[in-house]
Amino acid sequence: MSLLLYGHSFSSYTQKVLVALYENDTPFTFRSIGPDTPQHTAEWLRRWPLRKFPLLVDGERSIAETSIIIEYLQHAYPGPVRLLPADPAEALEVRFLDRFFDLHVMNSAQHAVDGALTGDPVKRQEGMALAVSKLELAYAWLEGQLAGRTWAAGEDFTLADCAAAPSLFYADWTHRIAETFPVLRAYRARLLARPSFARAVEEARWFRPNFPLGAPDRD
Repeated sequence: MSLLLYGHSFSSYTQKVLVALYENDTPFTFRSIGPDTPQHTAEWLRRWPLRKFPLLVDGERSIAETSIIIEYLQHAYPGPVRLLPADPAEALEVRFLDRFFDLHVMNSAQHAVDGALTGDPVKRQEGMALAVSKLELAYAWLEGQLAGRTWAAGEDFTLADCAAAPSLFYADWTHRIAETFPVLRAYRARLLARPSFARAVEEARWFRPNFPLGAPDRD
């Protein structure tokens, strides 16, 4: 049985795992969750009733949480691109940066998205204000952290970059990365040019009208 990935192509966390799969050309079957595929939704919820995606299924084993999924792929289905370094100290930095992008970039942008989804103008404004304040802190830290680096942790593309790609993609849609952060802007551009992420972005292009903040006409 091939690997199964339950998720949605417009989901940032689904894209994070898709990037890892595409990097190593790992065979898998994508099962999109939505109103047109109730059978996929039912099986996903049977396996993971916490209602979070993506979910990777390998035979009878279900693996949840994106960082764990990508580490599982490296151990069980290794490829030419090693997404977690063998050196423990280097691996720790990659794991830290992975968490940074998820917690301090993507989750920060989510405040604005959640506010917009309520349909309440006040909550929309509050969500955006919170997102902007948190993202500005994250952008400023990343500007210094990424200086002199090609990818998040150095010269090698890793788990951290799998997290960074969709995080910065949607964060910039939420609160534009200012020109005062040229290093970060250049890093986001490199991520968009990476074939694995470019593929994930293209596959989700159809869903852009659904972005609750209004998708910009770029990227």
